[in-house]
Amino acid sequence: MREASPLTEEPGQGKGLAATQKPLVAIIGRPNVGKSALFNRLIGSRKALVEDIPGTTRDRLYADVEWGEQVFTLIDTGGLDPSGEEGYVPLVKRQVEVALAEADVIVLVVDSRDGLTATDLEIADLLRRTAKPLVLVANKADNEARREAALEFYELALGDPIPVSAYHGLGLPELMDRLIPLLPAGGVAAAPAGLRLAIVGRPNVGKSLLLNAILGQERVIVSEEPGTTRDAIDITFHYGQQDLVLVDTAGIRRRGRIQGGVEKHSVLRAQEAIDRGDVALLVTDASEGLTAQDAHIAGYVVEAVKGLVVAVNKWDLMPSDGETRAAFVKTVRARLRFLPWASLCFVSAKEGTGIGELLDAAMAAGATRDQRIATAELNAVMRKAVAAHGPPSVRGQRLKMLYVTQAQTRPPTFVFFVNEPSLLHYSYRRYLENSIRRAFGFQGTAVKLVFRGRSEA
Repeated sequence: MREASPLTEEPGQGKGLAATQKPLVAIIGRPNVGKSALFNRLIGSRKALVEDIPGTTRDRLYADVEWGEQVFTLIDTGGLDPSGEEGYVPLVKRQVEVALAEADVIVLVVDSRDGLTATDLEIADLLRRTAKPLVLVANKADNEARREAALEFYELALGDPIPVSAYHGLGLPELMDRLIPLLPAGGVAAAPAGLRLAIVGRPNVGKSLLLNAILGQERVIVSEEPGTTRDAIDITFHYGQQDLVLVDTAGIRRRGRIQGGVEKHSVLRAQEAIDRGDVALLVTDASEGLTAQDAHIAGYVVEAVKGLVVAVNKWDLMPSDGETRAAFVKTVRARLRFLPWASLCFVSAKEGTGIGELLDAAMAAGATRDQRIATAELNAVMRKAVAAHGPPSVRGQRLKMLYVTQAQTRPPTFVFFVNEPSLLHYSYRRYLENSIRRAFGFQGTAVKLVFRGRSEA
């Protein structure tokens, strides 16, 4: 039985998406005309993948743009082929249709190098039917000949084409001068983002399907073919009374199995998403158990000192008896013995079950990352820990702890001042961390221990 969605619905918004007063501008065009390059240029970062390969962008990407006093949200979309019916084309088309429905203004990008194509004419006909304000951009116009070639696009009957070069940053002021007056009034900056949840996992374990289950709508492409999601996608939504941000990522594979080009970018982007997130939701496949690759990805999360919730997906395929679940928990804990503090939840993205428990665990992990321990209380616990089990001898010398303090939160960071940091054995570091956890909790998040010498105090 499907659980009721835990998300709130704002008036005029899709279920689970936060309300916004910012106008929406959608970038539309056929594959490989430079939409993502223009998107990156306008937002001032390389958020979207850029490769000279048609179809690199598949899902919708959102980012805010500030131009003078105006703030609007820019949407990057996959390459559109209105008459295509093979491979990912219908899925991309569906995403573009959603972007068009959401948008206040449309930017149609064409390629001044290739000239007018039949697909450009099809897209223009589709956009005219939306009756929405539109700006026609002739990209790759990086010399005088291509700027003159842009005149060919008058045939689309969509107004004056604006020659630009996203790669070189040419023509952008002219583009914005045309775009800004078309935006509805009232664009304001968004409220600060909430707890950031990075959805990570190896390919084809159901990450995008889980994201859709959390949001209660089809927000990203879901396909049975591994590697469908390539970009990291940030989506703000409400859960209870809190704002959360979901970061969907491409599947991570072991470093030795990473191919070049788009997949390499995707793995790097997934690692960046972990870095940008507060808590990682590690999605695993219950039918396959917790694999070595899953443990490897968990290692990325620990290295980044983030919160971690292991989401055991496809639990609907497993026997429902308690013994199966208990045995699975034991196996997972054994595999992840290097992070016993990680939370574990059983979900079915397909059936929509376990979603509330997953979000509750993520929020709990986020909250404990803000926990701060008083220095006096922390030192009292550490003195007892050292008295109960002193540090081992290293080269005839022993580590001596002078005092410890919590330097920061997010992540919880503890600085130990000692006589000589090189005398610290890794097993004793683990003992001190476990002592902190026994006394103060920090369930669901990694913590950072820093050791400084006497002269650094």
